[in-house]
Amino acid sequence: MDWISTLLHAPTTSVFWQLVASGVAVGMIYATIAFGYQLTFATSKTLNFGQGEALMLGAMLGLTLLPYLGYWLMLPVILIFGMAQGAVVERLGVRPAIETKSEFGWIMATIALGIIFRNMAENIWGRDDLKFPSPLPETAIELGAVRILPAEIMVVVGALLMMAAVETFNRRSIYGKAFVATSNDIDAAGLMGIDTRRVITMSYAMSSMTAAFAGVLVAPVTLTGATMGAVLALKAFAVAIIGGLDSALGAIVGGILLGVIETLTGYYVSTGYKDVPGLILVLIVLAIRPAGLFGRRTIKKV
Repeated sequence: MDWISTLLHAPTTSVFWQLVASGVAVGMIYATIAFGYQLTFATSKTLNFGQGEALMLGAMLGLTLLPYLGYWLMLPVILIFGMAQGAVVERLGVRPAIETKSEFGWIMATIALGIIFRNMAENIWGRDDLKFPSPLPETAIELGAVRILPAEIMVVVGALLMMAAVETFNRRSIYGKAFVATSNDIDAAGLMGIDTRRVITMSYAMSSMTAAFAGVLVAPVTLTGATMGAVLALKAFAVAIIGGLDSALGAIVGGILLGVIETLTGYYVSTGYKDVPGLILVLIVLAIRPAGLFGRRTIKKV
């Protein structure tokens, strides 16, 4: 077995596993945002294309509150803020489009609101990237040949806990059961007395809450700025397509897959090409399995 130990501690192998660990941390951020996409798609078959701005606002507001509340007391405030921001997006941008049966109106409305939120952030906090202090020690933890920052571990654990909490809420609470009923059949849920409009609002609130939470998770391992969410949200949308828009497991697998592929490509090929394999993967999945790797195929009656 000595050859296995030698292989695991070889320099090239060490770099590989280091890249994989970093890719998993990045991928879990993608997964958390993709999970937010799934929440709104389940209830209304719409998506919030301003998810990146919800993440950015969570990080920027968290940075502002950090000196007064500390990291752990700041978190619940950010969660509440994220829910309020998502409810505003649904009420102003999505509900009018649904009520007027505008097929694509919600797309432009959520994009427009995202741009407005980004411009507001630039005017409040400026355009410069800012450093977000980490609540954990910045000394790397050595796991064999791999060195991992505590903040990266916090990203993975925090993302998994957030998604588990939302899933538990959906399965155990009366409001969560209304959410599940609406996602299964919105018309039948309405006939059973469920206020589907309120459920859709709740889905947008929870979606933005997960994005804002992702913002304060990723902020300590990257720079915080008004444009930080745009690229993350776009890649998270690719993750949602890869994993499937109706599968939480698909979001996790797709996020990790994309994150690892990006980091490996950036190191072994070129940083200029690190986005290419992910886009190729999206095209392959759409060609072979349009519903995503873990998505359910639906038959639409006409």
